[in-house]
Amino acid sequence: MFILGVAVMVKLANVQFVHGEKYRAKASKRIVQDFVVPANRGNVYSANGNLLATTIPKYNIRLDLMTPKASTFEGNLVALCDSLSDFFGKHSSGYYQKKLRKARANKNRGFLIAKNLGYSDYLRVTSFPLLSEKPFIGGLVVEPKAKREHPMGGIAQRTIGYERIDGQGHLTRPGIDGAFGVPYLRGTDGKSTKQQIYGGEWKLIEHNQIEPEDGYDVYTTIDVNIQDIAHHALLKQLEYYKADHGCAVVMETKTGEVKAIVNLGRNSEGKYYERRNYAVWESHEPGSTFKLMAVTAGLEDKVIDTSDVVDTENGRITFYGKHVRDSNRRGYGKISVSEAFELSSNTGIVRAIYDAYKDKPSKFVDRLYAMNLHDSLGLPIKGEGKAIIPDPRIKNGRWSGIALPWMAFGYGVSFTPLQNLTFYNAIANNGEMVKPQFLKEVKQFDKTIVPFKKEVINKRICSEETVKKVKQLLKNVVEKKHGTGHRLYSKNFSMAGKTGTCQKDYRDKEKLNYISSFAGFFPADDPKYSCIVVIHEPDKTVGYYGADVSGPVFKSIAQKIFIDTPIVDELDSMEVKHGAVIEEFEDYYQLAQKHKTIMPNVVGLPAMDAVALLENMGLKVDLRGAGMVKKQSISKGQKVKKNQKVVLEIS
Repeated sequence: MFILGVAVMVKLANVQFVHGEKYRAKASKRIVQDFVVPANRGNVYSANGNLLATTIPKYNIRLDLMTPKASTFEGNLVALCDSLSDFFGKHSSGYYQKKLRKARANKNRGFLIAKNLGYSDYLRVTSFPLLSEKPFIGGLVVEPKAKREHPMGGIAQRTIGYERIDGQGHLTRPGIDGAFGVPYLRGTDGKSTKQQIYGGEWKLIEHNQIEPEDGYDVYTTIDVNIQDIAHHALLKQLEYYKADHGCAVVMETKTGEVKAIVNLGRNSEGKYYERRNYAVWESHEPGSTFKLMAVTAGLEDKVIDTSDVVDTENGRITFYGKHVRDSNRRGYGKISVSEAFELSSNTGIVRAIYDAYKDKPSKFVDRLYAMNLHDSLGLPIKGEGKAIIPDPRIKNGRWSGIALPWMAFGYGVSFTPLQNLTFYNAIANNGEMVKPQFLKEVKQFDKTIVPFKKEVINKRICSEETVKKVKQLLKNVVEKKHGTGHRLYSKNFSMAGKTGTCQKDYRDKEKLNYISSFAGFFPADDPKYSCIVVIHEPDKTVGYYGADVSGPVFKSIAQKIFIDTPIVDELDSMEVKHGAVIEEFEDYYQLAQKHKTIMPNVVGLPAMDAVALLENMGLKVDLRGAGMVKKQSISKGQKVKKNQKVVLEIS
């Protein structure tokens, strides 16, 4: 006993004096620890104050089945399972009893009870038998986390974006939320020091705590009404043409504020969702929408004029054995440059540009550079695609004998839809090129922390004379009967733009597909908004020309914005000008108010007026198109019933 006592004393002395520092450090580390107190991430709002992204606390509830004693576990099991069955409504109490007993037999220390619970559900679940006990008695394990929610659902979700860390620690930061997370939204995490006490619980040490600073709120330029209009207009056309993907962007002309940006891609089930930010990321050959850049360059260098005559021959011209063809296989004969642009004649535009620059192609490239077409936009949103312009002075394999003529009608060059739109917007803005803006301001409560103002890329990309000429060309595309966009013409509001139909994967005829585009602005004379619509790989059996595929989306967006949010002093043009129609409307409106059973004649009325009248009568209205009512499925004077469907064809 004496020897054993001596041995114990020696061991105690060894622990106390020889290894004392090591064990004291371990004890301190185990008993006192610093914990991160996460800051609340700021909210993202639309320009008109709608909540686009916010952080909501969520909770996972687990059960350490080795913590409760057998008597505690069995005494609460039935009541707990009854509560779980009632709460979830999916399985019986017996099902949960079986699962929990099996998990306890397997010594499961993290059995998942529920995940992603909101705060009210979290309080309810943690009040259930066993779960309401102290953690070291009942085994409750709570995993709190913050989840980013998008109240608008799928609309603009990719543009709004997120900031996410995967299991390997890789950070993904797409969209506005990702771009402005570090400087504004994240905030600064706090710190709390806690001491471990009996039962494994932690006690807060009050004097050693740093409070977190919540992130700022950011207010975007997105207008939810315009975003909604653009989203549904694009979605409808993608579904009709069974296209692979597409995008639409609406930008305020003078400021560059992006009012709507829609990016929709198709999944394996044929449904469309915000798959990628195509408008920012996807750089591709623009096709005929680039003819605006080519003609602007020629006019600015004074090597061509809109009145110059070019020979389209028989709709085909050849360079080094490669053919440039028109959609009209017979050609247009000898026409002016203006007509070539309005007809979107490839041969006409190529002939004009090639003849003007063939002896010095670098002059053409330099003019494109001077108009900032080779620059990236320097967007805060990650992943901007690269602008590509072949240059004979750069040995990178892009330049060849056919480079210049192919560039003239939009091949060999590459731009993102937003880069393309920025140029069109500059023309609409009388030559001033502005940077696309996604933020209006950063705020802390009601206090503005950082205001965002217009950023000018180039005060004048070309002369006033050139701007005036090309704006007229873009108007002619829609207004003149021979223009490729004339089917989009409406006497009720004006718009200007350029169609584009570009072959895709043309080097492999089996994979040949199309990109359909329309870019322009509205109203034509005093532009308030510019817009681009790009649709990739429409079903060729349905259609693929830009005027047919993308043009109607542009028109629908422009028309609905014009009707819903009038933007010019042309309000009279939206009124029904035929007195007989007005009188008939008033007569039937009064009649409908009395009886609500007689179908009025709404042909000739603006769609919004017709919808208001018919819905007040209790009818369900199916609108097909935008603008004025052209045809109604139920004839005037017929009796109708509440909730009866009426189809209105709009033109």
